[in-house]
Amino acid sequence: MGAIGSPHQHPSSQLNILMLAPTMFFADYGCHVRILEEALILRQMGHRVTILAYPNGRDVAGLDVRRCWGVPFNYRVIVGSSRHKIYLDVMLAIKALGHVLRDRPHIIHAHLHEGGLLGWMLSRLTGAPLVFDFQGSLTGEMIDHHFLSGPHSRAYRPLRWLEQQIDHAAPVVLTSTQHAARLLATEFGVPGNRIHPLPDCVNADAFSPEVLTPPEKDALRRALGIPLSRPLFVYLGLLTEYQGIGLLLEAAREVLTGGADFHLLVMGFPHEGYQARAAALGLSERVTFTGRVAYEEAPRYLALGDFAVAPKVSATEGSGKLLNYMSMALPILAFDLPVSREYLGDAGIYVRDVSAHALADGMTTLLAMPADARREIGDRLRERACTYYSWKRAGTQLVDLYHQLRQQHGDHP
Repeated sequence: MGAIGSPHQHPSSQLNILMLAPTMFFADYGCHVRILEEALILRQMGHRVTILAYPNGRDVAGLDVRRCWGVPFNYRVIVGSSRHKIYLDVMLAIKALGHVLRDRPHIIHAHLHEGGLLGWMLSRLTGAPLVFDFQGSLTGEMIDHHFLSGPHSRAYRPLRWLEQQIDHAAPVVLTSTQHAARLLATEFGVPGNRIHPLPDCVNADAFSPEVLTPPEKDALRRALGIPLSRPLFVYLGLLTEYQGIGLLLEAAREVLTGGADFHLLVMGFPHEGYQARAAALGLSERVTFTGRVAYEEAPRYLALGDFAVAPKVSATEGSGKLLNYMSMALPILAFDLPVSREYLGDAGIYVRDVSAHALADGMTTLLAMPADARREIGDRLRERACTYYSWKRAGTQLVDLYHQLRQQHGDHP
């Protein structure tokens, strides 16, 4: 894989960075968090960042977000693959074309495959080098979201071909995990010298276990209707099947049937369907759904937890929520996937079989773990997050890579 050079001072000062975010940024989950934190650290380092995004997102942290036009019949936040994204991509392309003609960037930093395709065209037009931030396989996501039925679907082969072309279009491809880097090299044939792993990171000052005092924790628990004495599992993120939420609810029912005392706090959206499913499983008194939690508020809610659960079953995407859990010093129960191993190392509590029964066994194991052992695991995970997954460190590496790329391209524009 390509190596990001060691940090050093660069002769040029402020970079004008255009970030392409073909999503309804900011929506408090997944790739939105990576886009946000990259933009924040780049701005903190003195660079100018403009984000081009779909309509309907939430403005956040004073970032310069320019949105394309939408349509009057669709105001909802789109999660994953959707036919609605086709016309939004056309609108975003028109917006981006006008922007680069008025304000030519030094670097085009494209997120998601739609952004990679648009970024390639804008790079050819402006001469600005392209960086593609790879978030996972496009066709893999389409299968996860049931947009494609599987590899035998009629549309799979042309979409897989398009995905491969986009993966090869940029001279630099960033990945959030080593697993994703291996995927690009082995399944899509991207040359190793183009692939630069730049892990998801976490703001350890914001995501701190000390964010609430004990009385504040008790007050928030009471406000949410969670008994103070119950051991609490927390989950934060999208609520979908490929995130394992259905399996989590089935596991919770099995743990409850076994007589264990616990509560589950589920933070994210869309939650109505899962709330109804939890009620049907007899879990209404044991599971609390908050709906969407603003990213800025997430540390307060996570601070209530005794354990975190990460039942994601997708093998091609990253799992940045693990870093938030780690930074909060929470013992983490996760399926034994390469991405989980990469972040958690030997401090994770792993479920080897992707099943509700195995997940229930893992939850029961955590509930039986002595408090001292839980604290020791949580402390190790927070130390690991602070040591290896700092946005300040990642931002320095990213800017260094930008400058190397500009030198190779003759410092255009």
